[in-house]
Amino acid sequence: MKIAVASDHAGFNLKKEILDTLSERQQVLDLGTGSTKPVDYPDFSVAVGEAICSGQADRGILICGSGVGASIAANRIPGIRAGLCHDTYSAHQGVEHDDMNLLVLGARVIGPELAMELVNTFLAARFTGEERHVRRLEKVKEIETHYCGKKPEYKSQNSD
Repeated sequence: MKIAVASDHAGFNLKKEILDTLSERQQVLDLGTGSTKPVDYPDFSVAVGEAICSGQADRGILICGSGVGASIAANRIPGIRAGLCHDTYSAHQGVEHDDMNLLVLGARVIGPELAMELVNTFLAARFTGEERHVRRLEKVKEIETHYCGKKPEYKSQNSD
């Protein structure tokens, strides 16, 4: 299995630790960033998402400070099913039931030991293919198809 890994500046150090461990046993594609110099997380969400969608990678791991922004950005890419996970149940269940193909981690939320446990759990999990999960996944794809290309009007929750 080939894994695409990327982070923004907040996730850089955790990304390095994950890459060091993963590269010993997996084929890994490092998509940046290369330092702790501030960058924009959506750029790295796109890099990992495109690697998965193009077939360059089978799954992806994306790391930012909280994991929230990177997860939101990645889930805008058709075909990406990114899950922000900070517990092992979500890391395997997301794959088994929802065919999650991108694990998102918050480097400022979890430590390196838990991060590696989540990565290992995510990579070991397999989609069950059970009828109910396939049916639900088809509904998700229908939502994606319906709304794809329709740009929502953004209004901040802080707007008057």
